[in-house]
Amino acid sequence: MKYLAQLVVALLAFSAVVLMVAPAGAEAATCDALQLTPCAGAIIGSAAPTASCCSKMKEQQPCMCQYARDPNLKQYVDSPNGKKVMAACKVPVPSC
Repeated sequence: MKYLAQLVVALLAFSAVVLMVAPAGAEAATCDALQLTPCAGAIIGSAAPTASCCSKMKEQQPCMCQYARDPNLKQYVDSPNGKKVMAACKVPVPSC
């Protein structure tokens, strides 16, 4: 239960920061950290990524550099579990 609470807090923080730093225009309409909620257990915990997670990860792929440049989100994108999820979902790790 403690991990679930941490997961929810991390996702809310992740979402808030993404919404604050998202530029205006087309990218702002498509970059939505809440869409990565199905991946939370895999990125923050040790669960395997689900099909839903991989689908959302692929949708959010254009946003990964934006997330990786943000100091509050970088820890999730660059984490070993984050990289494992991207690899399992066949989403390239961003090289920005």
